[in-house]
Amino acid sequence: MKRTTKSILGVGAVVLLSAGVAGLTTYKVLLAHETNQETSFYDTFQQNPNVKLAAYDMTNAQPVDLTQAAEIAVHAVVHIKSTQESKTVIQDVPDPFSFFFGDGGGRQQRQVQTQPRIGFGSGVIISKDGYIVTNNHVIDGADEIVVKLNDNREFKGRVIGTDPSTDLALVKIEGDDFPTLPIGDSDALKVGEWVLAVGNPFNLTSTVTAGIVSAKARTLGIYAKNGGIESFIQTDAAINQGNSGGALVNTRGELVGINAVLSSPTGAYAGYGFAIPSSLVTKVVSDLKKYGTVQRAMLGIKGTSLTGDGNMMDDQPIDDKRGSMTFGEKRKELGAVDGVWVREIVDGGSAASADIKVDDVIIGLDGQKIVNMADLQGSLAKHRPGDKVQVKLLRAKKEKTVEVVLKNEQGTTKVVKEEGMEVLGAAFKSLTSDQKKQLGLSYGLQVTGVTSGKMADAGVRKGFIILQANGQPMKDVSDLEDALKAAVKSPQQVLFLSGIFPSGRKSYYAVDLTQKDE
Repeated sequence: MKRTTKSILGVGAVVLLSAGVAGLTTYKVLLAHETNQETSFYDTFQQNPNVKLAAYDMTNAQPVDLTQAAEIAVHAVVHIKSTQESKTVIQDVPDPFSFFFGDGGGRQQRQVQTQPRIGFGSGVIISKDGYIVTNNHVIDGADEIVVKLNDNREFKGRVIGTDPSTDLALVKIEGDDFPTLPIGDSDALKVGEWVLAVGNPFNLTSTVTAGIVSAKARTLGIYAKNGGIESFIQTDAAINQGNSGGALVNTRGELVGINAVLSSPTGAYAGYGFAIPSSLVTKVVSDLKKYGTVQRAMLGIKGTSLTGDGNMMDDQPIDDKRGSMTFGEKRKELGAVDGVWVREIVDGGSAASADIKVDDVIIGLDGQKIVNMADLQGSLAKHRPGDKVQVKLLRAKKEKTVEVVLKNEQGTTKVVKEEGMEVLGAAFKSLTSDQKKQLGLSYGLQVTGVTSGKMADAGVRKGFIILQANGQPMKDVSDLEDALKAAVKSPQQVLFLSGIFPSGRKSYYAVDLTQKDE
């Protein structure tokens, strides 16, 4: 059996392997006259042999003109170059002479200079003031981002926010009146509808390919294994490495997806590409702009798709509270052939506070049909904690609708913010060599000033030397930034600081990072 490569496209590309064969779709392409599309195909061809290829709309018996959509898209799709600068890494290596002169456990340190890494991808301008949506993996870890427009203008890009769970990122360039791509409704896309993929494959700018929507709500297992969200639009428009972050565009020139993954036996286009739907992109971008992080709503269940993901076969044995049975027998018992089978209720989650029970089958959410887990994830991803949703269930083979108040991962409806260092209301610097020698410390981060903010609220004073934050050593400001980000996303949302003052007095502080409900 051939092995199909599923490749995330862009900087630090990740290639995963799974069994399967990538299929190819053959398009029925007809000839259409260059300008006159009112006459019949036969008359057009007879009257003027100077013809072009065009997709044919069988409903209206008119060729679908993709040129206008392409013209809009190429100006709004940008080329992104991301650079990770060379770094000096200190590595511990065994001391070869320690065996003869010691206990064999001696180690030496050496400095290793890493090479700079340069990657290329695509992005889509979604606002005239320069907000650009792209894939997280295109800019992940970049020290410098250079954005090049279709007219060859170049700008420095800065990251506004990222969401690894959906592989989306928001980048900003300074300026105004940039060409933009209007955002369309990916939920309205139909299988078989014509779409364009626009991006920069193989570092070639402004490339347009055409295909159809092959499927919706696809799960590949690339993001999901790390708790990510997958509900891809599948297309047979050619997508290659470098297309990451580029646009999937409908015939009206609207953004309906962000291209992210290809499926191929070789790592280059030979089958299908996958795009993140615009309905998910819109919500993620809105959260990143407003909060700096995505407000993720969780239903609070563990479940299994009854159909649609191809992972569960009818004769496959499963563990069930009623004893041993096959998956096919369980589906008959539930009286459903598709939907999400609820196998566990998470304590403190949204479902635990609502009338959802084990062995319910979720078949709808807010009027949208739920066929598999990808459908459910995609629907929930459009909501924020605190939203009320109507969940349609099948219980004991009877339909039932319940209202659920969605909660976040911490089991609350509070807004979670990706706070910058300014929220602490303090300034910091690493200890100098003289300070380390004088105090007998090997590291530390000193508070050089306190204004109004979380530090002042906790009682932290100028001069305090932070040695650890939530158990992590504080050697420089970047360590505190990382600890702050992790603490904001934790259930407690508290930064526990331990350290000393220059006098030698030890002190401990608990910095409360929680925000008021909005």
